[in-house]
Amino acid sequence: MSPSIRTTALRARLRDFDWIMLAITILLLVFGILVIYSTTISQANSTLTRNQIIFAGVGFVLLIIFTILNYRSFKNFAIYLYVLTLILLSVVLILGRASHGAVRWLNLGFFQLQPSEFAKLFMTIVLAKFFSSRAEDNSFKTLLLSGLYVGVPVLLVMAQPDLGTALVFIAIWLGMALASNIKKIYVLILGGVGLVLMPIAWLFLHDYQRKRIVTFFNPGADPLGAGYNVLQSIIATGSGRFFGRGLGYGYQSQLKFLPIQHTDFIFAVLAEELGFVGALVLLILFFILLIRILRTTFQASDSFGMFLGMGIFVMIVFQILVNIGMNMGIMPVTGVPLPLISAGGSSLITIMIGIGIMESIALRRRKIIF
Repeated sequence: MSPSIRTTALRARLRDFDWIMLAITILLLVFGILVIYSTTISQANSTLTRNQIIFAGVGFVLLIIFTILNYRSFKNFAIYLYVLTLILLSVVLILGRASHGAVRWLNLGFFQLQPSEFAKLFMTIVLAKFFSSRAEDNSFKTLLLSGLYVGVPVLLVMAQPDLGTALVFIAIWLGMALASNIKKIYVLILGGVGLVLMPIAWLFLHDYQRKRIVTFFNPGADPLGAGYNVLQSIIATGSGRFFGRGLGYGYQSQLKFLPIQHTDFIFAVLAEELGFVGALVLLILFFILLIRILRTTFQASDSFGMFLGMGIFVMIVFQILVNIGMNMGIMPVTGVPLPLISAGGSSLITIMIGIGIMESIALRRRKIIF
């Protein structure tokens, strides 16, 4: 290939690169780092902000790498990713580090790996391969088989226990099933069966998970116990008013009334310190990011890219809705991080890789014609 042809090909690729998606991602990263820094101002020698900056840097490098990689090649590794998912989720139950009553992390020395976060992306690739290879199949058998594929990782995650991540797996699967050619009545039937079985699922929940669900309906019933986190989060969210108290000046966050403020309840910190305006800016940035992801998904050149994009879209939008919802007291507390905002290397890197895959889909949405 001559230099002129290579230059033309490069320009054509760069023309399709979604610069807006990248810019919004960077803005959200900065937003998150600032809020995390705010939560650690009163903590001497805190490494949270420094670690988040390092994770953001690693994530950015991986975003570029996965942009360059052809997303279609991921189909060839789907079965290996599924096996790897099962191995990692099994190993963490045996060798994992316990924290807050759950075993979700593997201590690698330099990094606390949370396999379930990466498993979200692995299962998205696995399900994209499954549904794209059966693009013309609208049978109930296909839906049931796809449910069995995702069911095993869900059970392993529930055993940690991690209800929030298990729900993310289910949301990804349902979103991709609805985007497939499978008759929607079959999805509704399976969903109805799931609702009927919910009372049975209640028996397998841990005590603290049951308390969280009960607290969702009546947080004031135990204000110093199970309802404490939710009530403090609602107070923090509402006390920011229009412009907020300012970064580092939130009463609930700085005086430590608000628990787990750098992860689960980071939106409440943001709302208290930056107010309605800050929360609105965050929601607008998320909205633009999701629109760009959805746009790329519908412009994908093949069904695998479409399903892959849909899975990543659902993964991000579900986590946003659940995290913000539980911060405002309109959804049960499930420990789901806010994408690109909450502290945590595994979650941040997973989302960054997902955005890199979306950029790869964008670059290859049409053939280059000379």
